[in-house]
Amino acid sequence: MIAAALVAAALVAGATTAASGDGPADDPTAAPDPSLSVALAYEFLDARVDEFCDGAGRCLPRSYEGGFFTDLPTWDFTPSFVYDDALVVIAYTARGLPDDIRRAQTVGDTLLFVQENDPIGDGRVRTSYEPHGIRQGRVEITGPGTFTGNQAWTGMALARLFHATGEQKYLDGAVRIAQWIQANTADTVRAPFGYTGGELENGSSLEWKSTEHNSDIAGFFTQLAQLSGDSVWADRAAVAATFVTAMQSADGHVDTGTLLDGSTVNTRPIPLDAQTWSSIATGDPRYDVSLDWTLANLIATDGQYQGASISDADVSKVWFEGSGHLALALTLRDAVGDADRVESLLNSIRLAQRDAPNGDGKGIVATSTDGLDSGFGDLYYASLHTGATAWYLLAAAGDNPFSLPAD
Repeated sequence: MIAAALVAAALVAGATTAASGDGPADDPTAAPDPSLSVALAYEFLDARVDEFCDGAGRCLPRSYEGGFFTDLPTWDFTPSFVYDDALVVIAYTARGLPDDIRRAQTVGDTLLFVQENDPIGDGRVRTSYEPHGIRQGRVEITGPGTFTGNQAWTGMALARLFHATGEQKYLDGAVRIAQWIQANTADTVRAPFGYTGGELENGSSLEWKSTEHNSDIAGFFTQLAQLSGDSVWADRAAVAATFVTAMQSADGHVDTGTLLDGSTVNTRPIPLDAQTWSSIATGDPRYDVSLDWTLANLIATDGQYQGASISDADVSKVWFEGSGHLALALTLRDAVGDADRVESLLNSIRLAQRDAPNGDGKGIVATSTDGLDSGFGDLYYASLHTGATAWYLLAAAGDNPFSLPAD
């Protein structure tokens, strides 16, 4: 947890000065102050959450803003991705101030709202929604796919809210999501057993299995077992964790998952999250070597910034979201030299917060420069991102989103 007094002191001492560009905080040679940086990052999330709210107190923050997603002459990309929304909720619970929990609940209540008002209504949520629609009190789906990882992250956010507030509606919503995952994606026929990718808009199943998704499920179902007292979720979490283990290669790195047949290992590209999330979600020391592989193969340098890239397909730019979860994984591992590595990663994120193109001095941009190739058909851009900002806050707090905080 980040002490409320420390954050308040940082806000009083210099948040306005740093944001306005006046005074010593604007000295480009000075290292960014960590506590002030965290306070400013929360200010960024506050503004995003408060921007799109309806009269019932439901709010949904846009995921990206600035640069590529705002400055083109014909469009302003405003959708809110539920993965990002889940991270925002969890980051708020990590600090846990009264206004943090209030804002986390406005987003969590919106996730329950879109779940309840889904066209199919079977417990799922979709990839993304339009915040303008939420502000008008309606559900407007912008990403109709139902991907397993997004379900699990939404479930973890609701689980965190139940843990933080004790309100049963959040646990009920999380259980509905878990039941959807189990009913629609569990595969105990094609080895290695695990959970498949979800469904497309037309209802067709995605038969491949993802290491990332199964890491998500391992964390989510473990939390659900703890909160509900139903051990069946622990058994199912173990299935997902065993799939992740099956994806670890001889040199220690963890592959992305399977090909379309659900069995053959997909060996290229090798993504960062398969390394970091496998470690964070399971806490298994066998993935220590995966983190070492990451440090040797997935670190990018782009100008003054150094940090994680998204996969071995392109290590020319820093993916700040990935730097956040790599920093958290190293914090939790706590091997010799990890503390220095964590500080280096976090300091580069703080430099980006202050200096990166399209930044605002508060939020974290997704990448150091435009055009980072994920290797999976996507490009990432240097635009402000709620998900990257939330991962930074979780890393700074040492808070593991795949686990419930200690009471």
